[in-house]
Amino acid sequence: MTTRNMNTGFEIGRGALVGPIAAIEATTLDESAATRAAGGETERIDVTLAVNGQMRSLTIDPRTSLLDLLREHLALTGAKKGCDHGQCGACTVHLDGRRVLSCLSLAVQTDEHAVTTIEGLSGSDGELHPMQQAFIDHDALQCGYCTPGQIMAAVACVEEGHASSAEQIREYMSGNICRCGAYVGIVAAIQDAAPKMRRT
Repeated sequence: MTTRNMNTGFEIGRGALVGPIAAIEATTLDESAATRAAGGETERIDVTLAVNGQMRSLTIDPRTSLLDLLREHLALTGAKKGCDHGQCGACTVHLDGRRVLSCLSLAVQTDEHAVTTIEGLSGSDGELHPMQQAFIDHDALQCGYCTPGQIMAAVACVEEGHASSAEQIREYMSGNICRCGAYVGIVAAIQDAAPKMRRT
């Protein structure tokens, strides 16, 4: 059976309506799921991870980023939310000793892993890590917003063997942006801290 559209003169078969109707139903289902998700009605997942040497167990939305887990669930606000797109490095932390951008890392992927943040970098007695002290000594910060991420990346820079020259340091640290432009001090701090870290 066909129907003639009086406005266009086109004939439309009955089957031609099935596709649009199915698409409308699918869209409605997607909107319903999105509405439930927006209301917090999503499946929650248990994760257990070591954060700065302390085991932490949480039940979280599977979409939670590692950055949001640290800041909003554990009140560890050292890692900063800068661009939230993995382009500025302000959220840098260590995952099993490797630097990662926590805004791009899903928290569920850290289950049974170890995370170190700027809060866990200093000694248990409160003594600053050599890199933290070097940033102070070389005035490697201005506003300080990017500094925790810079320091975590700088520690990884040394530990992964990328601090043999100023050029190498600049290349390795290029993913961490300092909007104040304290790059000269940052490079100097890393060069100062590197031999001290190797001795400890």
